Amino acid sequence: MKIGIIGAGHIGGNLTRRLSALGHDVSVANSRGPDSLKDLAAETGARAVLPQEAVDGADVLVVTVPLKSIPNLPLDLFANASANLVVVDTGNYYPQRDGRIEAIEQGMTESRWTSQQLGRPVVKAFNNIYAQHLLEKGLPRGTPGRIALPVAGDDKSAKAVVIALLDALGFDGVDAGSLDDSWRQQPGTPVYGTDFDAAGVVRGLAEASKERKPQFMANADASASPAPRRTVSSSENGSAHTTAS
Repeated sequence: MKIGIIGAGHIGGNLTRRLSALGHDVSVANSRGPDSLKDLAAETGARAVLPQEAVDGADVLVVTVPLKSIPNLPLDLFANASANLVVVDTGNYYPQRDGRIEAIEQGMTESRWTSQQLGRPVVKAFNNIYAQHLLEKGLPRGTPGRIALPVAGDDKSAKAVVIALLDALGFDGVDAGSLDDSWRQQPGTPVYGTDFDAAGVVRGLAEASKERKPQFMANADASASPAPRRTVSSSENGSAHTTAS
């Protein structure tokens, strides 16, 4: 499978490592350009590219950048995208990092906001696991206690692709409903950073509260939300992304 990854932080870097090791054709991009990814490329065999090149012809694109960086991705990012491209959003809203995003503060799910910014359907996954656990804690299918990850989105076939990838990586996937249901896996919910098995994820999703915890809300004096997406030069594109924490 041809997989593009935009963002080479903790989650993006470890997905590059794991997916390359599984034999996928992986391209990785970040904000600093391909030269900054030479070491990761040499380590993994992935190709270091510009963001648009990570999209071109990909079967799956993982967008793993801070929410504040989503509006800085180029407007032509998907110009050469395949018709059946599955876009995976790993993002979490951290107001202390991302500034105040009013739509999210008013109740829009983080990934619905990201989908609107990108102008593409997305599947929310990988947002609730620590990067090191993603690298080290995958287990064979059927192993007791195998970590499960929630997968939310509006397209069942796209979710099936992501769940199959999770299985290959050593994790169970749990269908967490539509993108508007993805608040159940956002920061502060029972499944966030807890490494539950499938039964635990199902239970945690059911027990989640839609009310955001104060530590995941912007203060009254927080900076304004990111500007709408704009056209940027290729040297500006993308950003590194930290992990669930």
